[in-house]
Amino acid sequence: MDPLFWPPEATSFRLFTPESLAAIEQRIAEKKKQLEKVKGENKDQGVEEDKLTPQLDLKICKTLPSLYGDIPPEFVGEPLEDIDPYYNDHKTFMVINKNRTIFRFTATPALCIFGPFNPVRKTAIKILINS
Repeated sequence: MDPLFWPPEATSFRLFTPESLAAIEQRIAEKKKQLEKVKGENKDQGVEEDKLTPQLDLKICKTLPSLYGDIPPEFVGEPLEDIDPYYNDHKTFMVINKNRTIFRFTATPALCIFGPFNPVRKTAIKILINS
């Protein structure tokens, strides 16, 4: 893909790390503070922020559009930060397989035991995306 046609931000994939999860939790806390502040002042302003919706081309089980560039081989099958702005303040991460299919998972503990960085959960995710 020619980088002249697409901005470099569109091709940047980042691994999902504990720091990424901490940043998401911080954004969630900031959003809650803003909503509480808005509710105290004026309820009409809070309605505008809720209009953000998930991008249709980044839905689960769809192929990653070529607009986002080629995924580096070392990121295939690995947890990545979500590139959809809608999920900026959701505890989620995405995994893309060899066929460029998008899978999205929650970063909350599975079965109240396995966190998103647990080796058992990582193995289960790899098995799921390669079926």
